[in-house]
Amino acid sequence: MRISEKCIDLVKHFESCFLQAYKCPAGVWTIGYGHTGKSVTEGLKITGEEAEIILKSDLDVRETAVSKLILVKLSQHQFDALVSFVFNVGIDAFRTSTLLRKLNLGNYIGAANELPRWCKTKGKVLPGLLRRRKSERHLFLNGELNYFQGGKKL
Repeated sequence: MRISEKCIDLVKHFESCFLQAYKCPAGVWTIGYGHTGKSVTEGLKITGEEAEIILKSDLDVRETAVSKLILVKLSQHQFDALVSFVFNVGIDAFRTSTLLRKLNLGNYIGAANELPRWCKTKGKVLPGLLRRRKSERHLFLNGELNYFQGGKKL
C-alpha cells in the first residue's frame, strides 16, 4: 500500500519545513520536514527541493515498515494515519508498541485509542503532539483530515 496526499498533508502540517537544522523539543538535530539522522548537524542548510526529496525518501521507509509490521487489513486512511504516526515516533517505537499489538489482534478502536498516549517528550505533554495524535486518530477512524486548531476543520 502507498500513502495518499492526506498523509503527506498531515506530516507537512505538523512538521513544517525548516531549511536550516534546529534542535527539536527532544533535543535532536532536525531539518526539512522532520528529518533526523547522523547527517543532520548544527549549521546544515538545504533547499526546499531537497526538503521535498528527503521527505519522500523518509515516507517511503515508513510506508515499508508499516506494511511489514501490520498483519491485518487496513483502509487507505488507516494506513495514512499510521505512516504519519511512525514518521514521528520512529519505527522501533512502533514495532514494540501496544498500539501495534492491539491492531494486529484486530482491535482497531483499541489501537486508535493508543494514539493520544504518544504526546510526551521528556515526560512533558506537548500541545502540538497532542493535536497531532488527535489528528492521526481522527484520520484513522473517520478518513478525514482535521488539525484541531480552534475547533475548526482546516
